[in-house]
Amino acid sequence: MKFLDLAKIYIKAGDGGDGCIGFRREKFIEYGGPDGGDGGKGGDVWVECVQNLNTLIDYRYQQHFKADRGVNGMGRNRAGANGDDVTIKVPPGTEVLAEDQETVIADLVNPGDRFRIARGGNGGFGNAHFKSATNQAPRHANPGLAGEEFTIWLRLKLIADAGLVGLPNAGKSTFLATVSAAKPKIADYPFTTLHPNLGVVRAGSFDFVLADIPGLIEGAHEGAGLGDRFLGHVERCRVLLHLVDATSENIAEDYRIVRRELKAYSPELASKKEIVALSKCDALDDATLAQRFEDLKKAARRKPLALSAVSGQGMKDALFSLVREIQKKDTEEATQNGDDAEPWQP
Repeated sequence: MKFLDLAKIYIKAGDGGDGCIGFRREKFIEYGGPDGGDGGKGGDVWVECVQNLNTLIDYRYQQHFKADRGVNGMGRNRAGANGDDVTIKVPPGTEVLAEDQETVIADLVNPGDRFRIARGGNGGFGNAHFKSATNQAPRHANPGLAGEEFTIWLRLKLIADAGLVGLPNAGKSTFLATVSAAKPKIADYPFTTLHPNLGVVRAGSFDFVLADIPGLIEGAHEGAGLGDRFLGHVERCRVLLHLVDATSENIAEDYRIVRRELKAYSPELASKKEIVALSKCDALDDATLAQRFEDLKKAARRKPLALSAVSGQGMKDALFSLVREIQKKDTEEATQNGDDAEPWQP
């Protein structure tokens, strides 16, 4: 299944049914009076979060959604039926944006979440609604109101506990493939990863979801390379694992490039807890590795991890570091919500 995380669709709620102009015509009833019924309400457009979806690919092939129109009112005081609603099903983590792609209309995170994004028009009153002592035979009725219609954007932000960031060829896909059952494309050239990948990782008795996004390069926030459009998939993460290629000639600049792009995209994303790691350590001799380690430590202002997905060096430490941060964040959220959280034991 192809991954699609952004879709533009047109929606229209149903128009209301028209009111009816009618009069009783029974034999032997001299003063029958008006009996026109009201029109039915137009259908609404809803968006619903469901469990069994993980992409917006369905909305590449269908971009128009229209709810049913309300039925017109009828004689004998019969009201028209309401139009059927339309439900747009989306995966967890989907944002509904206005046409400007900035205004958030709804954020659907948990399966079962529903939100009405377009209201159907009300049905018009029939002439029976207007009868009075001074107007016993009204000959007018209201038309139904038009339903709301506009264009919206659906944007999927993957829900993961931890995210991998770094330059292209920093070893992110190899890391994900080593610690999970995910099978991302791996090759010795940049931009091998063209769309985000998810994997479920087990560390001790704790399972968490790890997201790998395409690599960032300098100027990504201006559209360079694949741009920064995929950074939205790590916005919901509790912790970031920043991988820096140990075989690079300029470790400090590689680290700063990614940090600048994160900050340019979102200060909130840049402020997330970050674990820094030097990857591909098996490819260097001890002296060179020690120098690169010190360069990264100085640039990041913290002690980085040294790991290799090929040899397994430092992989366990990296996973448990991620788990500790995830568990710490879960505990903080549980405390804020007034829930009791048990500390995790490896």
